[in-house]
Amino acid sequence: MLQEISIVTFNDTFKDQNSPENMNTYLEKAFNLMQLEKELANPASQFFFIYFKNEVAGYLKINTDDAQSEELGEESLEIERIYIRKEFQGKGLGKVLINKAMEIALRQNKNKIWLGVWEKNENAIAFYQKMGFVPRGAHSFYMGDEEQIDMIMTKALS
Repeated sequence: MLQEISIVTFNDTFKDQNSPENMNTYLEKAFNLMQLEKELANPASQFFFIYFKNEVAGYLKINTDDAQSEELGEESLEIERIYIRKEFQGKGLGKVLINKAMEIALRQNKNKIWLGVWEKNENAIAFYQKMGFVPRGAHSFYMGDEEQIDMIMTKALS
């Protein structure tokens, strides 16, 4: 289920802006069963499925400590993935998942949450800004053989 949602949502979101070759290369690397099993086994990563009317609508993946994809410190929690299937977008589920991440971060005494978002994903950037995230830097993300830039956005917690 995790693999299926990952592939479908990533493909729906990015296929129109990337070559089929780069998409396939990325999907095979990021969401093969061995990779997902490795992520699930990491105690510093957590996954949460979200349901809408008894259907799996998407999931949240968070990272702490050395599971974070960037070194933003022990006081940080990374939101690595918020994946909502296309037919469930616009129903407030992304906000529910952000709030879940904030709740966990506060429980773990983190003082900020952060995420990376493709600089060309304007809808996601606008959503994250609405949720209180601000741009704080950038890092490279490889879609197959193409280097792309992800904005790093952070939100301070009190």
